[in-house]
This record gives sequence, structure tokens and C-alpha cells, in this order.
Amino acid sequence: MSLSMYSASVPVLAHQLGAMLAWLDKAEAHAQARQFDAVNYLGLRLAPDMLPFTKQIQIACDMAKGCVARLAGQDVPAWPDDEATLDQLRARLTRTIDYVRGFSAAQIDGSDAREIVLPTRTGEPRRFTGENYLKQFVLPNVYFHASMAYALLRHAGVELGKKDYLAL
Repeated sequence: MSLSMYSASVPVLAHQLGAMLAWLDKAEAHAQARQFDAVNYLGLRLAPDMLPFTKQIQIACDMAKGCVARLAGQDVPAWPDDEATLDQLRARLTRTIDYVRGFSAAQIDGSDAREIVLPTRTGEPRRFTGENYLKQFVLPNVYFHASMAYALLRHAGVELGKKDYLAL
């Protein structure tokens, strides 16, 4: 029995976004315990040319919603990137999880051979099969941006461990 495109995408993406949601709760508790405004996390970077914490969350969400929409042959919804608080980031994560979970196996399964075409800045589109899009583009991107968000919170002193990353 082979792994279905649905089981390799929807539950995996929802799980990682759910883990990220829990990290925000720990970040807020950390800020409250140390009596500073949690908004300080939003601009965190590890390097000057790195995208800030907020953008890491936004991109992970965009990757997840784009993935399931494209695999299902639907248009990707456009959401503004205007989050300015942890509560707004929580809302974006929750909205994305709900959106991802809103797809059924019947909508996603069988998309492994579907052509996925992504626009690029150069104007030359990137082409994938659904399977390669999921395995070689979406999942690595979601885990990359999740790892960056995790690292930024750890760097700021938030007590997160491997079990938090894995949501165990």
C-alpha cells in the first residue's frame, strides 16, 4: 500500500502548524513572566538579512494553504501579511490549520501526477508534479520556516525543546 498524497500533506501540515501555535503560547508566557511586551518577538532575526519572526510564520502558513489548494486544483487564497501581535499570528495559524483540514482525501489523492506551476520572480515558471511539489518544495519550506521560528524563540529565551518542535 502506498502513502496517499492526502496523508502525506494535510495531517502533516496541520500538525506542524499546530506545534507552531503552541510555541506562541510558550512565548507569551515567557514574556509575561519576564514582564516585557511579547510584540518584541515579532521582529526577531538571527542575521541582518534574515526575514523576521512574523514572516517565518506567514510563509509557513502560505506554503501550507498553497499546497493543499494547488494539489486540489483550486486557486490559492490570498491573505494579507499584516499581523502585528502574537494573537494575530495565532489567528493566522488557526485559520491556516482550519483551511488545510477543510480538504478531503478525495480532493487531494491522485494529485501526485498533477502539474503544479509556480510563478517566479524571473518570470520563468517552476514546474513540478504534485508529488515533487509536496516532497521537494512545500515540506522542506514549511520545516525550514518552522525551524527558523523555533530557533528565534529559543534564541530569545523561550523554553522550547525537541518535544515542542515535534508536538509530542
